[in-house]
Amino acid sequence: MRPYRPCCTGLEPMGVVKSVYCFALRVSDRPLSEILHNRSPRPHVMPQRKIIHIDCDCFYAAIEMRDDPKLAGKPLAVGGSADRRGVIATCNYEARAYGVRSAMSSRHALTLCPDLTIVKPRMDAYKEASKEILTIFRDYTDLIEPLSLDEAFLDVSECSHFAGSATRIAQDIRKRVSNQLHITVSAGVAPNKFLAKIASDWRKPNGLFVITPDQVEGFVADLPVSKLHGVGKVTADKLGRLGIVSCADLRGWSKLSLVREFGSFGERLWNLAHGIDERVVQNDSRRQSVSVENTYDTDLPDLPSCLEKLPDLLENLNGRLSRIDTLYRPGKPFVKVKFHDFTQTTLEQAGAGRDLESYQQLLAQAFARGGKPVRLLGIGVRLHDLRGAHEQLQLFT
Repeated sequence: MRPYRPCCTGLEPMGVVKSVYCFALRVSDRPLSEILHNRSPRPHVMPQRKIIHIDCDCFYAAIEMRDDPKLAGKPLAVGGSADRRGVIATCNYEARAYGVRSAMSSRHALTLCPDLTIVKPRMDAYKEASKEILTIFRDYTDLIEPLSLDEAFLDVSECSHFAGSATRIAQDIRKRVSNQLHITVSAGVAPNKFLAKIASDWRKPNGLFVITPDQVEGFVADLPVSKLHGVGKVTADKLGRLGIVSCADLRGWSKLSLVREFGSFGERLWNLAHGIDERVVQNDSRRQSVSVENTYDTDLPDLPSCLEKLPDLLENLNGRLSRIDTLYRPGKPFVKVKFHDFTQTTLEQAGAGRDLESYQQLLAQAFARGGKPVRLLGIGVRLHDLRGAHEQLQLFT
């Protein structure tokens, strides 16, 4: 950040100058005079990186179909029993055609698809497959950031294979996974993590999509804002009311204006709209918790209306927990409540269960701290890492 050189006339009230100056420095590295004229800077040039995002196609279901070929071509889901309030961890594409989705209750999934076969998860088999995939990754780079058992970022910027071509590296990884494990993966190649993840989903399943540095500006301009990381339904609706549908629309706003509308997230929006994501691939990223939350279009007026939302939240949370590596042990449950005036509170309790009744009790206590209409509810679980304190994270092992 370059130092600000005052451009004041000397007639401004000092408090006003100081306030604007401090705010400007928080949201921009430009001179204050440029910010006050509401001009957005040209995006800065980032060091060139080559990032690959690998995402296994319906991973758990793919392993089940591989190990039992009779399941192939039929609607299949991996999850808990419908008569025990189980949830779907994942499903194959035949099941998705009926509307079956992960984190859905098994009972509802069977309503949508009566011919659906639901098998219990075999975590040992999935972990073994993940271990094989990691071994393949390590032939190209040590900069690997697992996101779950079936998904990871790779930074191949320094890889010499295939003359340093990230596209050919991704092609080779996909080929090797297919030949060795007999499952498919989709891959995205881009200059940063944000775009690589979008690219991996572009031609799913069993696809490869590449965004080269000179394609970033045009590709991002055409993206709907709903594709941006962190933009949920509520934020997308607000952007729509402001006339912002695509990233091209978003680029018409200055960074300062976006911060005024969306707080600190406005700066993130500005960066993403310009294809900027400076997050590095981290190969030691321990998870502290798993959580789900929802912001409601209409504030929840009282405790009973909040309690009504808990079953859906718990169903989604259990779906996410089913995908967490067994090297983590679930610990304390917690709830998060954000009131209509944007004040919020978080409450957790050691020794409490992770059942609906436990979350109901926590929510009642948390709501009592504010006693006001609620705009956001979240529930989660703290995680205990079962490895040594200094052991490197290896979600694939």
